Amino acid sequence: MLLVLDVGNTNITCGVYDGEKLSCTFRMMSKTPRTSDEFGSEICELAGRNGVELSDIDGVIIASVVPNIMHSLTASIRKYLDIKPLVVGPGIKTGIRIDTPNPKEIGPDRIVDAVAAYEIYGGPILVLDFGTATTYDLVTGDGRFTVGITAPGVKISAEALWTGTAKLPEIEIEMPKSILANDTIWSMQAGLMYGQIGQTEYIIKQVKKETGYDKLKVVATGGLGRLISNETDMIDEYNSDLTLEGLRLIYAKNR
Repeated sequence: MLLVLDVGNTNITCGVYDGEKLSCTFRMMSKTPRTSDEFGSEICELAGRNGVELSDIDGVIIASVVPNIMHSLTASIRKYLDIKPLVVGPGIKTGIRIDTPNPKEIGPDRIVDAVAAYEIYGGPILVLDFGTATTYDLVTGDGRFTVGITAPGVKISAEALWTGTAKLPEIEIEMPKSILANDTIWSMQAGLMYGQIGQTEYIIKQVKKETGYDKLKVVATGGLGRLISNETDMIDEYNSDLTLEGLRLIYAKNR
């Protein structure tokens, strides 16, 4: 079995693969400081609760955008699973070419998403990840990662509203029933969600215009991706497990 870990700015999303089948997923917060023992015991407990025998795990791969927890996290894998994890970074085989001025600046999560999207759907393809930040990454038909666009995510925008103003409250992020808001919470939800939809549609249109890829495939992932995808016909498909699939594919290329 293969344990894959996607370390984001908010959560660590873990998946366990039995061959090509995703057997289970579980999450931990990435903002909470932990020792290697705390990481190890939590991973073991959550895996066990999902019916995974630790002795069956024979490989681990990690993609992380949070460098300051990697020492404890990788140490926990070595100590509790007796496995040296494969970490997505420079020199690893991905199957795509990072064709940008400084490839080392591209986040591992974006590379993993691009690999999965290209392997599963082909190219050219635009990959949208609605996480802490919202990212738009283009992979060409011949497998080159050429364009990356980064914008504030919905949660960041929401937090800016209620922390940067005196009277606006903290709200639940959800799709309002209409854009025609007539109270404070509704108005914030309308601005956040319809603003994100408008941004998404405009960026997709502009990428198509400037690249000339009229039939560009657009795939979304990330926590709020399903909400946005349901509200626009410019996203062709939503894949909640895209990052985990990318980790599995990269691990297979590097075995």
